[in-house]
Amino acid sequence: MKIKSKLPKSDITIFTVMSALANKHKAINLGQGFPDFDCDESLRDLVVKYVNSEKNQYCPMAGLLDLRQAISDKIKLTCNTTVNPQDEICITAGATQAIFTAITAFVHEGDEVIILEPAYDCYIPAIQIAGATPKGYQMVYPDYAIDWNEIKNMVTEKTSMIIINTPHNPTGTVLKKEDLVALENIVAGKNIIVLSDEVYEHLIYDGEVHQSVLRFPNLYQQSLAVFSFGKTFHSTGWKMGYAVGPKQLMDEFKNVHQWNVFCVNSFTQYALAEHLQTPTNYTSLPAFFERKRDFLTDSLKDTPLKPKLSQGTFFQLFNYEALSDLEDAAFAKYLTKEIGVAAIPLSPFYSKPPGDKVIRLCFAKKESTLAAAAKRLAKLS
Repeated sequence: MKIKSKLPKSDITIFTVMSALANKHKAINLGQGFPDFDCDESLRDLVVKYVNSEKNQYCPMAGLLDLRQAISDKIKLTCNTTVNPQDEICITAGATQAIFTAITAFVHEGDEVIILEPAYDCYIPAIQIAGATPKGYQMVYPDYAIDWNEIKNMVTEKTSMIIINTPHNPTGTVLKKEDLVALENIVAGKNIIVLSDEVYEHLIYDGEVHQSVLRFPNLYQQSLAVFSFGKTFHSTGWKMGYAVGPKQLMDEFKNVHQWNVFCVNSFTQYALAEHLQTPTNYTSLPAFFERKRDFLTDSLKDTPLKPKLSQGTFFQLFNYEALSDLEDAAFAKYLTKEIGVAAIPLSPFYSKPPGDKVIRLCFAKKESTLAAAAKRLAKLS
């Protein structure tokens, strides 16, 4: 039997590769982006409560209305934007499923999709499965700045989507108001959808405000925004997320969603709906993770690793050019095997890596884990 692959050049994700290497060498895993601490006990108790309350059957296709209402209330609080919970929100099986669904729904064979690289590694495969061509705009160390005039020049009659990510994985940068205004001007009057990956919306530091597409009424009419409960509430294994967009876009999004997963697990939706009733469960996160960022940065200040202070996400980049001429993937493997700390190289996030000597470390860990990793990395001095 001959199989014609839709992704013939697809490799195993770098996260799987580095985590397997970390396990093999008993390295502290600061590579893959998940916390080594559990979600809040109160949230776990709510899940148990609803499992035992017989909330174990199908929810509506778009998700439990109480949860969609709670999300709408949160958006009003954080973005001062009114979103209709009936028509503009869909609960998904994690953010990756939402991203795949959005691309599948709106990107057609022969289209072009503009992505900002380094880009999270699920974007390009989904674009290729849709039969479209990804066009990467390359952001480079140290600023990872965007020249929106160049983005404008990349737009052709084939462009059907532009994908943005803020706060940005893997760089830890955030888009400013002027960035969103520039993007709004680029897509105005064109049949281009903005897919905005905002899974780290609550993990933003130093007094910055998250600039969601939801804050810009005209841009919102051409946008779908994707969010993650897993990233927000330290429960990545639950694979719970949601998408938000205007009715005309969300109708088509749900048209694909219903034939994909139809709906996601019920009892967790009930639990999240109640958990969101206490805003401090998410408004306290910037200070919580900023302390961890600063702890890691301070712990490594005497090493040759040069930090690029994270503005958002739970990742921070470190430049290692003072230590080695190795390419980033080789250096990350060296750290894992010889130093005992797993990191993620940035080259897999590019279609054409620029050769920057930069690695990504995850600080969503217990302080004891970060301290142990820093002790091992001190060997680099």
